[in-house]
Formats: sequence, structure tokens, C-alpha cells
Amino acid sequence: MVWPFSANGNNMEKKITEVVAALIWEKGRFLICRRAAHKARGLLWEFVGGKVEAGETKEEALVRECAEELGVRVSVGEPFMEVTHAYPDLLVRLTLFYAKIVDGTPQLLEHCDLRWITPEESAEYEFCPADEGILARIRAEGARRRPEGSDS
Repeated sequence: MVWPFSANGNNMEKKITEVVAALIWEKGRFLICRRAAHKARGLLWEFVGGKVEAGETKEEALVRECAEELGVRVSVGEPFMEVTHAYPDLLVRLTLFYAKIVDGTPQLLEHCDLRWITPEESAEYEFCPADEGILARIRAEGARRRPEGSDS
């Protein structure tokens, strides 16, 4: 899909980049990761995930990204929310899925920090702008809308 996009006053068309992320709950807290300083949007917090590569389903991409970034195997559940966000350098459509860690313990393979936080604590962290609408919904719903079996 191509979207009309304006950057620095110049009209141009920008292709949408499909991105997936995981909403992983454990004991009333969800997992967030801090981007490495050298990356775009460095040191901001985000949900684990990344770009969908050619030939992958969104679910396959999320399984791959969780393995690459955290060293864990996840089972992917239903989508929690989808948002489209225009960064100065990138237009993303982000699909956040419920997910559950089925093997492994999260490791810092690509991020510089990770935390398990409550919905109320999320306001204390500076997240990537694309996540703001998602976080508002998580805070509004609290921890009550987790699917069966998503909370260890």
C-alpha cells in the first residue's frame, strides 16, 4: 500500500512498512523493551517486535522477532490493536498481538533494558510515538482484558 506523505513540505508517496509487536502479560504486568541508543528512536521504550519480511505472515514475523530480540519462543494470539503512524523517516502500520512466552527467559539481545510494568506505570516511560494510542487503551482497560491463558 502507498500513502500520500509529506516530509519537510515536499509531497511524496511513502510505502507503508508492516510492523508487528507482542503484548506479553505476566502476573498483571506487561513486557516493554528499551531501544538501543544507536537505533532510530534510540532509548525509547517499545513492545518487542519488528518488520514483517517478504513471504512472512504477521504471526511468523512476530515469532521470529521475539526469538531474535529476546531469545524466547512465543505463541501468538489474537490482535490487540492496529495503528498507523507517520514518523519523519517511516510510515508504519503496527499490529500488536497478544502473545505468550512458551519457552525461554527474555534476554537483552538487541535492547538495552526490559521491564515488566503495570498499565498504570506505563505513563512513567517514554515510548515510541506509534505506541501512544495502544498504551492509552491498555491503561483504560487495565489488565482485565487478557485472553485466557495469557497471564502466567
